[in-house]
This record gives sequence, structure tokens and C-alpha cells, in this order.
Amino acid sequence: MIYTDDEADERLDDFRDLTTADRRPDRPGGRGLVIAEGTVVVRRLLASPYPVRALLGVERRLRELEGDLAGLAVPAYVTSADVMARVVGFHLNRGVLAVADRAPRSTPEQVLEGARVVAVLEGVGDHENLGALFRNAAALGVDGVLLGPGCADPLYRRSVRVSMGNVLRVPFAPLPDWPAGLDLLRSGGFRVAALTPRPDAVDLCELSGPAEAEGDRVALLFGSEGHGLSDGALAAADLAVRIPMAGGVDSLNVATAAAVAFYEMGRRG
Repeated sequence: MIYTDDEADERLDDFRDLTTADRRPDRPGGRGLVIAEGTVVVRRLLASPYPVRALLGVERRLRELEGDLAGLAVPAYVTSADVMARVVGFHLNRGVLAVADRAPRSTPEQVLEGARVVAVLEGVGDHENLGALFRNAAALGVDGVLLGPGCADPLYRRSVRVSMGNVLRVPFAPLPDWPAGLDLLRSGGFRVAALTPRPDAVDLCELSGPAEAEGDRVALLFGSEGHGLSDGALAAADLAVRIPMAGGVDSLNVATAAAVAFYEMGRRG
């Protein structure tokens, strides 16, 4: 642990002005650092493949992480809450931060290897919805996430925070050549099911019934919060699936809909 009370300390530059730090063009891939906030998320970052650069926090929070930091050769800067707020640009009530470089991107093939249920996203551009969806995926046993066009960056600070660090645990990769790239899933034995409120879609319960054959695999497609899946994505799916709802409500928030679908997939025999 390294103690400092100097907000201008150059060693703290990775933590400076975090409202823009994870979009800095001088970082790997031009997409900034991975930033974890709070002890729970920092622990998940420390256990992830992302190379940790440093930590910054008040002493009490850093002491809580001593066991996780044992043997890890990275600096942990100790300062006051006031100095920390001036460095990062806002008051951080979680009391500890960690920053890491980005790990090499996975490929879609790596995400699909050994997977049984995956989520495929199109146009999910809201960082909070994306983070919540990753948290749901981790909690409900989804094996990976593929990102089609228009999706936000899962490693953006807000997504990492809302996911409680689960974007660092759930494998994900971009899926190019949309929507033709969905053929990659079909060739791997996945049924591609598009979630939509259309009245002619089949009930989710039909999809979540016993698997048709051992090793049956399912890819669940989710669209943007406002417009849902594009016509091209719907046409490229093997079937359209809807969540039954009470009258007067035609759709759910995408992260909520995903949680329902993930849970149902977990009930399959």
C-alpha cells in the first residue's frame, strides 16, 4: 500500500476524471481502461483475466481486500475520501477503485464452445440495461453473450458497475456480418429464438420445455429497448418467441425480458 494525500500525484493518473477515462484513445484498442468500483466488483476484477494496473481507495476498503491482493504485484494507493473525489471527478461512496487493461477479445467461436444457452443482442445501446443483462446471465446460467450491431461496450464503467462485475465473468464477443452471422450458431447446433411481443410468436414455455435431443442448444435474440429486433434479425431466426403478459402491456424492459427467458431456459430438462 502506498499512502498519498496529493491529488496531483501523477501515479494516480489512471483514476483521473473517470467520466471520460474509459473512453481514452491512448488505451488498448482506443477504448479505455476497465474500471471497477466497490469491493465486490474489484474482487471480480482481481479474479478476472484483465491485467490489473492499480487500486485507489480509503484505507478501510483496501484493508478489506488484503486477502485478494496477497501476492499481487500492483500498487494500492491509499488516500482520503476527499482527495479521491477530487481525483476521480465525483464522490465515490464505495470507497475503492481498480483499473485494468483490456484482455484480448474473444471470438464468437470461443464463446460458443461448450455453451448450451447464449444470448445474442442487437441494438442494446443502454449501458445500464446491458450491465443488468450480464448480471442476469451470470445469475441464471447463460454461457455467453454475442453482440450484434448497435450494442454498447460491456466494459464501459457504468455497465461494469450495474453488472456487479459480471461482465468480467460472462464470456462475450462481437458477432460480425449481421444477421448472416447467425448461421454460425445454427452450424453449431443452436436453435435461434427471437424474443418479440408479436402475437403470432410461440409461447416461451414451448421453447423452455424438455430439450428435443441431448445436447440441444438455444440462442436467444434480444433487440433494442425501443424498437426491438430488426426485421432482418427476425427473418434470420428459426422461430419467434414471446413472453405471455397481462392485457394492456405489450413488452418488458430488455434486461427484464432476458431474465425471464434465461430462467425458463434453466428449467429445461
